[in-house]
Amino acid sequence: MFRFIKFKIFYKLLLPVGMLLLTILMGTAGYMVIEHFDFLSALYMTVTTVSTVGYGEVKPLTETGRIFTIILILVNLGLFTYFITLLTRFFSDGEFIKMYKQFKMENSIKALQQHVIICGFGRNGKESAQVLFNNHIPFVVLEEKVELEDDLPFEVKYFMKGDATKDEVLLEAGIEHARALITTLPVDADNLFVVLTAKQLNPNLTVISRASQDSSVNKLKIAGASNVIMPDKIGGAHMATLVMLPDVLEMLSIMTTRSGDDFKIVEIPSGKAMSLGELDLWSKTNCTLLGIKNSDNHYTINPDATYRLTPGERLIMMGSDVQIGKAKALLA
Repeated sequence: MFRFIKFKIFYKLLLPVGMLLLTILMGTAGYMVIEHFDFLSALYMTVTTVSTVGYGEVKPLTETGRIFTIILILVNLGLFTYFITLLTRFFSDGEFIKMYKQFKMENSIKALQQHVIICGFGRNGKESAQVLFNNHIPFVVLEEKVELEDDLPFEVKYFMKGDATKDEVLLEAGIEHARALITTLPVDADNLFVVLTAKQLNPNLTVISRASQDSSVNKLKIAGASNVIMPDKIGGAHMATLVMLPDVLEMLSIMTTRSGDDFKIVEIPSGKAMSLGELDLWSKTNCTLLGIKNSDNHYTINPDATYRLTPGERLIMMGSDVQIGKAKALLA
């Protein structure tokens, strides 16, 4: 997309210059053919005619030469008018400012590290962006069909118009340095293609995909999606749970969508081989251990003190920045 914008800028600005050079070339050739001028005399005659300086003719022109000169002057006047109109519109319509911002955004995206790419900016994409914004996680939005809205309740610093299924667009979004990709396109086949492309470009990338059909879930996971979300199912389960456990669900929602210096939930890899009782996390860090994920992707919720850690397991913990820092040091 950005290459297209660059081409568009240079095309708009260099087109009149190119046409001027073409006019000079054709004028020079015309005088050489019609009046039999040498190259330097023909070039001099063309430049003085096009620039309307009018120092005089190199030598008296024939009738055909005068007609050619008239045509050359009219063409140059039209070209000059077109150039002024184009330049005025380019700056007055704000197109120059818009393209300048695109250039700055491109350079900023190139410098991003450990960001998230959101493919599709519909309802699911906006909700994902909102949570990432609230947690100060940089993200790039890729959207092909709609423009960025002006009245969003959060700021979108990086927005690219482009097809997320194309390699070059994902590369421009910095997929090689991204930590994760969220694809929320409305068609499952498009999401499948994005997952395949993304994992090919960055095998270590965490990919979360939206799905509309049950039959698409396994296909997306086989393609490389770390998680597949079905918004309709989650929405229905959420509403039913609100009937049974409204306060619990609200608390969980706050815990999983808000993050700050005083509170966050993180995953910490374990480098220890000992029991939780021996490690004594609570008294040493004041962190709360919510669960453990082992190498087989099995979760142990609220493990007791006899649980024995092995290196590589991931501990889901809750605490402040300071407490989390102590836990990371203890588990290293």
